[in-house]
Amino acid sequence: MIVNGVLNQIEGRICDLSEGGARIDGASMPARSRCEIHYGGQVVYAVVMWSEFDRMGVRFPYELSHGPLFNALERARSAASAHPAQIFLSNRSAGFGRRGLS
Repeated sequence: MIVNGVLNQIEGRICDLSEGGARIDGASMPARSRCEIHYGGQVVYAVVMWSEFDRMGVRFPYELSHGPLFNALERARSAASAHPAQIFLSNRSAGFGRRGLS
């Protein structure tokens, strides 16, 4: 993923994504900067809301509703387990703990 600013072009990695914004690691621009995010042939405009040494948070002026970035968000959501507590049930050891001592 590439982030274009006014005077620079930075490669980064989207680590947290929603319809309204994203956290981008490996890239940093000053807060309140306007930028373009290039992903999968699509350009999404954004404003940098906060920035640290090697990451920044951006807000999209228009919520994502279509395109490659929105499709990546939908794929990530569908890959997340509908019942995350099931992992604990499958890893439960038999015969130990409050219920296993009877």
